[in-house]
Amino acid sequence: MKHSVHLLLIVAGLVSAVAQGETRGDWPMFGGNPQSTSANPVATGISAANVTQLARRQVALDGTVDASAIFLEGVEVGGARHDAIFVTTTYGKTIAIDAGSGAVLWEFTPPGYSSLAGSRQITNSTPAADGDRRFIYAASPDGYVQKLSIGDGQPAWRASLTKLALREKIASPLKFVEGRVVAVTAGYIGDRPPYQGHVAVLDGKTGQLLQVWNSLCSNRSGLLEPDSCPESQSAIWGRAGAVIDPDSGAIFVATGNGTWNGTIHWGDALVQLDAGATKITGNYTPENTAQLQARDLDLGSTSPVLLEGDLIAQGGKDGKIRLLSRAAISGSSPHKGGELQVVSTPSGTDLFSQPVVWQHDGATWMFAADNGGTAAWVVENSRLKEKWRNSTGGTSPFEADGLLYVYARSGGLNVYEAASGKRLATLPCGAGHWNSPIVVRGRVILPEGNANEHAVSGVLDIWSLPGKAN
Repeated sequence: MKHSVHLLLIVAGLVSAVAQGETRGDWPMFGGNPQSTSANPVATGISAANVTQLARRQVALDGTVDASAIFLEGVEVGGARHDAIFVTTTYGKTIAIDAGSGAVLWEFTPPGYSSLAGSRQITNSTPAADGDRRFIYAASPDGYVQKLSIGDGQPAWRASLTKLALREKIASPLKFVEGRVVAVTAGYIGDRPPYQGHVAVLDGKTGQLLQVWNSLCSNRSGLLEPDSCPESQSAIWGRAGAVIDPDSGAIFVATGNGTWNGTIHWGDALVQLDAGATKITGNYTPENTAQLQARDLDLGSTSPVLLEGDLIAQGGKDGKIRLLSRAAISGSSPHKGGELQVVSTPSGTDLFSQPVVWQHDGATWMFAADNGGTAAWVVENSRLKEKWRNSTGGTSPFEADGLLYVYARSGGLNVYEAASGKRLATLPCGAGHWNSPIVVRGRVILPEGNANEHAVSGVLDIWSLPGKAN
């Protein structure tokens, strides 16, 4: 009876959404939702039968997008309706692009851009769209987040997330949930001190900084002067940034190297915060956390993965994926070890990408890619059972219509049959770094390029089915 009522509520909700004219083709943030599943539940029209028919359009950009794009269907830009793509470049330009023609609709350039362009001070962040589809939120390497009008790219507000943008980097995607923007900070290559990873929650309407949780000196709230905390590092830099439970609003992050003491310092840890980021409600670090710190093997090289029930997976630079029970790590008391299972990353090397979570035929699947391979698991009896594995690596995968898209950093977008791992096609494209594709409404959208080359130009690839491109 309970399941029948739940199903009726879901159907009623979908009917209500359609009646209100809600667009079902949007991809409003990295991973598509606050929990970052990266599996598109809406039919895209691309299948095993027609994927080889996709035609590519290349769009020249005023910057490299070493991240992912977002997509909004039929939004008003410049007084007309557009299927629009939004990206942020490494030096903070946010650009709106018509998905059909490839035309640039508007471009926002943050203040101080000229002093940063070509420098080591970059961002790899992906924007997030407001629920009303009138604004997006984007980061820039000056340490700010800005709320931009979808109509013309003009800023409604700008808010700072750090007191030392030279050291504290906004590396990960922004999330938007329940009227709030959730952002995280990291450090730059080389881990030059001082910096601390932190979670920042902003009011979407006003830009007011509502709460800051610091992963080092966590007994202190608010933005820290980085040199005022005796500990440094503990970056939050996973490709999905903060991962948010859509039911409870709980915020999950994983940190990089830094001191761990289970009280106020949370280096190399998975941390669960309440919805307001005011307190720790769960935590985990491996038994060998000191070794991870000493050997630069960040647990937080990837973000947490919310699986079915109370299961959560956490990868790392040590080539391991740990399966955990949320119940077992709940509470503010420190939790060391206690994994349900430990499996190898696809090739046993560092995991820098964000896995996909796919609901298929009543089962929960997880796909992951590292530099040397791609693998698939299914959850069975609270364990990960491997389904297939290959030796072709890639960045963060994406699932749509039963196809798995994996971008090889050396170039080429591989398309697999998700359930079997059979390769169906390789879409030609150039090399990249942390870029990853999205697949929406008959289009595959992928930025190319590497932020560490410090270029001020770049390319966006848009593959379309015949008749889809303008």
